[in-house]
Amino acid sequence: MALFTKEEALEYHSKGHPGKLEVMPIKPFRDQKDLSLAYSPGVAEACMAIHANKEDAYVYTNKANLVAVVSNGTAVLGLGNIGADAAKPVMEGKGLLFKIFADIDVYDINLNVTDPEKLCEVVKALEPSFGGVNLEDIKSPECFYIEDKLKKEMTIPVFHDDQHGTAIISAAGMINALDIAGKKIEDCRIVISGAGAAAVACGRLYRSMGAQPENIAMFDSKGHVNLSRKDLNKEKQEFATKKEYASLAEAMKGADCFLGCSTEGIVSKEMVKSMAANCPIIFACANPNPEITYNDAKEARPDAIMATGRSDFPNQVNNVLGFPFIFRGALDVRASGITENMKIAAAHAIANLAKEPVPDYVLEAYGVKELKYGLDYAIPKAFDLRLIEWVASAVAEAAAKDGVAKQPIADMAAYKKQLAARIRGARERMNMLLNAYGV
Repeated sequence: MALFTKEEALEYHSKGHPGKLEVMPIKPFRDQKDLSLAYSPGVAEACMAIHANKEDAYVYTNKANLVAVVSNGTAVLGLGNIGADAAKPVMEGKGLLFKIFADIDVYDINLNVTDPEKLCEVVKALEPSFGGVNLEDIKSPECFYIEDKLKKEMTIPVFHDDQHGTAIISAAGMINALDIAGKKIEDCRIVISGAGAAAVACGRLYRSMGAQPENIAMFDSKGHVNLSRKDLNKEKQEFATKKEYASLAEAMKGADCFLGCSTEGIVSKEMVKSMAANCPIIFACANPNPEITYNDAKEARPDAIMATGRSDFPNQVNNVLGFPFIFRGALDVRASGITENMKIAAAHAIANLAKEPVPDYVLEAYGVKELKYGLDYAIPKAFDLRLIEWVASAVAEAAAKDGVAKQPIADMAAYKKQLAARIRGARERMNMLLNAYGV
């Protein structure tokens, strides 16, 4: 059931200042001296310091806390190729999430560029301005090429959230679901519906966690991805198996886990009933409507560990549990990239938080009396403000171990306290501004 009307949504985006973001000065501007320091002639001192040492851009500019959210609008949410102009509300929304959950500033960059080479050229040229790049809503398979090329050619983190965000959160849920079910990932047979950016990234991360390649059955719009097919792109070829399944229903028989990154309604109650005994794991992540509804899956198998992309049912696979904190940790150690181990560390940190007692403010935010680790609480809630401490610190630590941290954290306990204080302070500042604007 919708929580809002179309009119309410449009008013939210248009009322007062149009859009969702605003640039605010954070240095004094009270008198002539302040302006002389901010601009000419005082600004020249900062310019020359950076000219002498490029790393000082992290000291004298906002680069250390600034991320570019970049899209060309070719795969926006479930809306498809609606173009860069129409993608802008989503990118502004991404900026809002970065700020409220991790106190990271964002400029949304919406490009009328569909050619992958040209897009890479534009984004690469932006590197002096930003501490990191979040690629968003770029269609598959071009998104794989674009991210790979930029990661090789840029010295700041480049992260395609449509791929890795879903992968990290679903991996966190999978870690806990397997724990609850008493299963090991290396023994599990996994069915993946979908073969786009999110599905491929999830499959890759599951393999990094120990899933056996031959135990992963991936389906695209034409059927099972197997070695007999000659129409597979490079990414799908990674998941082609000798074993062939005639249908999704056939593959689901006896399967331990199902991951959906495809389209609504393609999984039936009968398919769920046919899955493995003892807590089948079903992550139906098609948005806004999953491959099978929560109620139908639980009716078919009450013992199922069921997750969707929706906030109105238990176990929401929501990228906001990951990307703000992954970038927070990466920015704070001035990481040159985001490694596989940093992603896995983030997944384990998110998974571990779900095992902790849930604060009252989280219960109040979701209107529930209790949340306890188990079938219906395997993934933390988005409004759990402890995520920044758990995930950012795990990412920062993994970056140091992988040798991609230019400025490793010396005192991790102190860093966690700083993160908690930072997000509280940021929330207070934002609330003051909203009150001043009367909203």
